[in-house]
Amino acid sequence: MEQTDSILVVDDDRDIRELLTGYLRKNGFRVTAAADGRQMKTALAAGPVDLIVLDLMMPGEDGLTLCRDLRATQANPTPILVLTARDDETDRIVGLEMGADDYMTKPFVPRELLARIRAVLRRTRMLPPNLRMTERPRALAFGEWVLDTTARHLIDAAGTMVSLSGAEYRLLSVFLEYPQRVLNRDQLMNLTQGRDADSFDRSIDLLVSRLRQRLRDEAREPQYIKTVRNEGYVFAAAVEFRHDLK
Repeated sequence: MEQTDSILVVDDDRDIRELLTGYLRKNGFRVTAAADGRQMKTALAAGPVDLIVLDLMMPGEDGLTLCRDLRATQANPTPILVLTARDDETDRIVGLEMGADDYMTKPFVPRELLARIRAVLRRTRMLPPNLRMTERPRALAFGEWVLDTTARHLIDAAGTMVSLSGAEYRLLSVFLEYPQRVLNRDQLMNLTQGRDADSFDRSIDLLVSRLRQRLRDEAREPQYIKTVRNEGYVFAAAVEFRHDLK
């Protein structure tokens, strides 16, 4: 028998909780609802879920804080789709940089939200199990660099810390998780931003350029992030998973 996906809806608006709970159940999901961060943590402690629909604007711990904490503590990150007010562009951007996989603006059409939930679940399962990390490493070492996955910054051979933006960190994390594999722009957009890429979107190219600068990687003859003509990018260096920074 096919397993039913479990969705956790976290929103302080009772009407939205009831709307989504009923609609998602009618479409074959198991649904748990929570009104705030405390109830969300209680629900997660009771058992894992397959995806969290998380409102950003809530009293007490807001959705951005909850999203950040989940990404910092979960060994196997649960996919997160955030809900934001239509005019909160900054919150949408920060939400994605905090680790959300996708977002929807309020008011929304339940049918579109359903499509996005299915798309996020599909993306998270696009890679075979043997290529998914089962334990969160404290550090990822490559070349002369170490990435601290807790503090989310780089450390060079001299011990100097190099700060990364949220988008830079997520892109580097993807490269380090799948070294020696060619990843095209669509895959990188999906894995880092949780949204389908526009075929003319070159934001990934700009982000790669910024990341190369952080790594002091020569663009013409890069040591780490190499361009594969007409295909995408490949992280060429060997990567070592560590449970400490030494």
